[in-house]
Amino acid sequence: MNVGMLWFDNDAKTDLFGKIERAASYYQDKYGKSPNVCYVHPSMTRAVTAPQEDTGPIRAGAIEVRTTRSVLPNHLWIGINGVNGHLTP
Repeated sequence: MNVGMLWFDNDAKTDLFGKIERAASYYQDKYGKSPNVCYVHPSMTRAVTAPQEDTGPIRAGAIEVRTTRSVLPNHLWIGINGVNGHLTP
């Protein structure tokens, strides 16, 4: 990913999907485009996937959630992925 918005959210009362929704709403308001990809630390997806379970990609509405150890826990790197978007896989 070359360009995106880094979002910090350590609210323990909000689940991952709620955090992504807040970040996506802010992104939409700020940049005028809806994000379609969000990178998070693998530890943040444990509450939505069982260990050793391969259920395919995690989605938060229209946003694909991907994991990477490059993003710190409680941070979300959100943006647009695609040919005309700013982000690359």
